[in-house]
Amino acid sequence: MEGLLAVQGERIIGRRLAGGRPVLGICVGMQILFSRGVEFGVDTAGCDEWPGSVTRLQADVLPHMGWNTVRAPEGSTLFAGIDDDARYYFVHSYGVQEWEMDSDGSSIAPPLLTWADHGGPFLAAVENGPLSATQFHPEKSGDVGAHLLTNWIGSL
Repeated sequence: MEGLLAVQGERIIGRRLAGGRPVLGICVGMQILFSRGVEFGVDTAGCDEWPGSVTRLQADVLPHMGWNTVRAPEGSTLFAGIDDDARYYFVHSYGVQEWEMDSDGSSIAPPLLTWADHGGPFLAAVENGPLSATQFHPEKSGDVGAHLLTNWIGSL
């Protein structure tokens, strides 16, 4: 966040979204979109595009490094046409382990949430209008990642 704030990146993200222009966060780029992150005991404010906290995963082995499957929701644009058993490349020790946005009674469609597991469930991707993000690295996920990026570009 310090580096993003130094170049007013949070303003750039906000302006793009205010204009309906797409933003895709990858790995730490997903994490900074939430309200806050806690790493090494330091509580840091995020961009607050989504409520929630990025915290250390509760797993025996960290970082979570390697290939893993995800559970994408019905209607996902990012994961359209990708097999359910596809594997994506992750490398992280922190993530969002609980979704904190209440969508009951809202006329706005709730974000689409994709989950994965490593010592417990964590968010692997979020799709929310022009704002999308993945905890995994599509650019390192081979053909499956290329397909996902093609889906994202096609949705622009």
